[in-house]
This record gives sequence, structure tokens and C-alpha cells, in this order.
Amino acid sequence: MTPTNIQAEAIPAVLAGKDVVAQSQTGTGKTLAYLLPMLQAIDPTSKHLQALVLVPTRELGMQILQVIDSLTKEIPAEQRVRSQALIGGAALSRQVEKLKEHPHIAVGTPGRIVELLGMRKITVHYVSTLAIDEVDQVLALGSASDVDRILKGMQRDRQLLYFSATVTDDVYQSAQQRMQDPVEVAINPEQLTSATIGHQYYVCEQRNKLDTLRRLVHVMKPKSGIVFVNATSDIQDVVSKLQHIGLSVMGLSGDAGKGERAQVMQAFREGKFQLLLATDVAARGLDIEGITHIFHLDLPVNNEYYLHRVGRTGRMGRKGMAVSIVSPKEVWIVEKIAKQLHITIQHKEMFGGKIVEPGEARHEYKAKPSAANSKSTPVSKQKANSASIAGAAPKPVGDKQKPIASKAQQAATPRKKSNKEIERERKNKGAPKWLKAKREEKQ
Repeated sequence: MTPTNIQAEAIPAVLAGKDVVAQSQTGTGKTLAYLLPMLQAIDPTSKHLQALVLVPTRELGMQILQVIDSLTKEIPAEQRVRSQALIGGAALSRQVEKLKEHPHIAVGTPGRIVELLGMRKITVHYVSTLAIDEVDQVLALGSASDVDRILKGMQRDRQLLYFSATVTDDVYQSAQQRMQDPVEVAINPEQLTSATIGHQYYVCEQRNKLDTLRRLVHVMKPKSGIVFVNATSDIQDVVSKLQHIGLSVMGLSGDAGKGERAQVMQAFREGKFQLLLATDVAARGLDIEGITHIFHLDLPVNNEYYLHRVGRTGRMGRKGMAVSIVSPKEVWIVEKIAKQLHITIQHKEMFGGKIVEPGEARHEYKAKPSAANSKSTPVSKQKANSASIAGAAPKPVGDKQKPIASKAQQAATPRKKSNKEIERERKNKGAPKWLKAKREEKQ
């Protein structure tokens, strides 16, 4: 297996025991870049906790744990590295019970790790390496003090690793405060998104965004996609509306219980529904096979969120598409994101069940009647069409037609009487006037 660029540059530095600040686009293999050397340094014969990975969300933590399991499952039990999730929101008692198995590496959220330290259920005295995945998000969530509490209990010569797709000023400031001569690894920092991802935006009124999403899904036919909104409180309401208009969608809410979230993620991975509706925090760091499209129903609050959203697709060189659905008032935000991230976000429209360039739909609509009128129409056919519009059935051109008499000629020509009229006149002949009048009244 050929290592990716981030793996080729970061792994030697981590193996050398250096503190590392690593930045690379999402989907380039950052997880293995720190996990492989961390696992190699662990002594499986020891019963002590020797390595920690901090994450901002439960989903990312469970994902990393699955990677560890896949890397160690073929190793004999007595030589295997034991791992455990220590995630906030999960049952604390169960995690405490499982700690009796003496894990060598733990993957957890900063708050839960600190909670267990306070309960004296774990110790980080033997932890030599601490990796923080999606470090910019961990710091943004206000966990810097928890990180300091964990670092304080570790060995003095410990190793600290920062990994993320975006390295903000806060990350650099944290590195200066907490690291010693850190090695900086930046893979194509000027290219913040994968070159295999296309970017488009569609403009509609705010009230029409859900229907626009429905039409886009119908046209693009994504195999699997994530739809992003900004507010957790909107998740279930939007899910209900999207399901009502016929979309195959489920929601991933940070307010949902651990079991419910796990079921939704498992069903999504198995392809049981097409679209996952989520917030930025809920979907942070998710690595799900086969995601082809990202839809921004709400625009991200900043550039970093845009990068992490679109990074859920186009992973490891695969193609992906990021689609923003914006109101006229939000177009300037899209233009700003494109400018600051040095990417091209193409403006597109839908017309006739197809994706077209802006204005192309209006051009085609106007061109159709003019094209029809440009063809010369014989005068005889024009007369026939006029007759059709008036309600008369036009006769084929070339048929022999009898000359139509004028009104004066029609008045001068006596009309042939019907048998009924002849019989009525016969009965009235010689009848008294009162009888004739009575018969005419009945008629």
C-alpha cells in the first residue's frame, strides 16, 4: 500500500518522537498518519494506558476506534493492542466497567477524559503520546482547559500531535504554548479542498429551498449524500418536510441519544436511505464510504466549516460534488467563500430536468417560438389554421369546393319545405281561424 503525502511526511516525525502540527485536506489519510506510529510504540504486555486520541464528537471517536480494530484484529490476543472509547454522552458506568480490561489506547472527548481523571478511574501518567484529531474544532468547543488538565498528568517528555484539515490562528497559538519545537507538516496548503471535488451553487427564494433540493436530488441522483443545516433544532422539522416531499432522508442530531445516533449512522453506511441531514458538529470528521454529494441547505458559518463539510466527499482521490442552495441575499457569501478558499464555485440553473448554465433556460424558452415562426407557412395553411381556431374544420388544400352563395342569392332562392310543414298546411286548409291559432300555439 502506497502511503499518502500526509502519511509519508508525518509518520517519520511522529516515530521520531517530535511534536507535530499537521494539516492536510480531508480524506487524505490523516488518521493513519498518527495511528500507525502510535500503535507501533505501544507495549501490549503492559496493563497501563499509553496513548490517547482526543476528538470533538462521538461519531469521529467511534470511527477512529473502528480503524484501530481493523489494524489490530489479525494480531494474536496476547500481543494485541487493546482500545476503548471514552466518549461523553455514553453511559459512564459501562465505560468504568470496561476500564477493568486495561486498554492501551483510548479514544475520547476531552470532557469525559477529565471526568474520569477526577474520579480516579484512569491515570495518564503512563501516556506518552496525545493526538488531537480535528484540533481546530476541539479548541473551538472550549476544551483547551481540559487539554491542559490532561497534559498536566502526563509524562514530562510526552508527545503532542495536532491534526486537522484547517490550522487556524488558535491552533498555532496553542501549539506555541504547549509544544516543544513542533514539526509543521502542510500538504498543499494553498489547495484547501480536494481537486476531485466540484463546487456549484443554485439560487432560489428562501421558501423554495426544500423543493430546490428535491429537484436537485432528482436530477443529480446522488448515490449517497449529506445535507447540512446550521441549527440542531431544525433537524427533525426539516427531516419531516423532506420525507413528505418524497426524499429518502434521516437526521443526525447532537441532541439524540447514543443508541439512536448509532442506528442512524449504521443504516446510512448500509445504504438504507439516500440522504443524511446533519449539523457541522454532528458530521465532523465522518469518513463514510461512497458519499458522492454534499448539499448546503444552510450556508456554513465560516470557511473552515465549508472545508470540513465538502471534505466528506471526494475522499482519497474519488470524485465528489458540493452544492450550495442559496437565496439571492446569500450569493455574496458564496462569492466570498470561493475567493478566500481559492476555489471556483460555479453558478448553475435547472431547466427541463437538466442542469444548464445561467440564462440558458431563458434563452431556450424564447428561442422555441421564434424558431417556429421563422419557417415560412403557405397562405393556404394559414387560412386553414384560422378556420381551426374559429372552430371550423379546415378542408385539405386542393379539394374541390362548391361556390358559396351570397346572402341575397340565398334569400331569393325558395327553400324546400319539409314533409311536416306540408302536412301542417294541409290540415289548416279550410279550418276556422280560431282553430288555426290554437294549433299554432301548440307548435
